[in-house]
Amino acid sequence: MSDKQLLHLVIGGELKDVSGAEFRDLSKVEFVGAYASYADAHAAWKAKAQATVDNAHARYFIIHAHKLLDPSLG
Repeated sequence: MSDKQLLHLVIGGELKDVSGAEFRDLSKVEFVGAYASYADAHAAWKAKAQATVDNAHARYFIIHAHKLLDPSLG
């Protein structure tokens, strides 16, 4: 396992349509946090997803920001 920091962002909110990824209201998108590993981001994502299980339109996403900042990281 590498010690290199790989930035992952977790965001979420209500979607316009559950079959897509377009948020109902961008001003209400929740920034859950920034994490140095996928495992930490996944734990945060899972907690938020489970906490909103009763809202069919709520979705949370892990953004692999390190890939956006440096595409060579793949």
